[in-house]
Amino acid sequence: MSDEPRRVRYDKRGHVARITLDRPHVLNAMDLATHAELARIWDDFEADDDIWVGVLTGAGERAFSVGQDLKELVRRFDEDTAGAAVSTFGSRGKPGWPRLSERFSLSKPLIARVNGYALGGGFELALACDIVVAAEHAEFALTEARLGLMAGAGGVFRLTRQAPYRAAMGHLLTGRRMSAARAYELGLVNEAVPYDELDDCVDGWLEDMLRCAPLSLRAIKEAAATSATMPLEQAFATRYVWEERRMHSRDAEEGPRAFVEKRPPKWTGT
Repeated sequence: MSDEPRRVRYDKRGHVARITLDRPHVLNAMDLATHAELARIWDDFEADDDIWVGVLTGAGERAFSVGQDLKELVRRFDEDTAGAAVSTFGSRGKPGWPRLSERFSLSKPLIARVNGYALGGGFELALACDIVVAAEHAEFALTEARLGLMAGAGGVFRLTRQAPYRAAMGHLLTGRRMSAARAYELGLVNEAVPYDELDDCVDGWLEDMLRCAPLSLRAIKEAAATSATMPLEQAFATRYVWEERRMHSRDAEEGPRAFVEKRPPKWTGT
């Protein structure tokens, strides 16, 4: 067993998993070991049928994550003679692959609880989540251009899809930061609240999602993500794995039956 301290906390309670980047002393910067830990967590999160939704956050109130651990990157430059530290789009062949930003088939919904700086790869993590709740003091930016780098964990692709194109390009081409209020205006954040209300706000979203059938959540996420760039006719004609499971599930009968019987549904995820 390694004596290395854990870089990520992974807690499961009820039907909720909470994933916390736990390096507050470096504003939750992510080194290679962090990515390796996260990969194991994402595997477990997807495989555990008792877990219906996840919350991703960073330890402390200063940062969600400031992205890549640049001190580690510079050390790798100094130690590397074969060019292995050079990176571009994606993480194939590196620790933690596939990382969250490339887990396109991850079917369970994720809430990003953004409690401070979400910069570089930290912003890319938030962009890869389904719902984003931010503290009012949160700041977002893709600063890679100022560092001679590329937002290669999907930021350059997702920001231009999730925000108006010119607004996205304005941030990508300058590295400028945006406030939580501005992110909310652009539709990148579902809610921006005072820090002392952040947990209650996240819990409100969780409560609403846990009232829903877990297979419906997975089917909706899969269909929405898969069809996002399809023509509408093709989207209707495509077969979706989780929709096939939902359609033939016990829960698909339980929901209407509970409504007619005027009682809360008892979801089983089967």
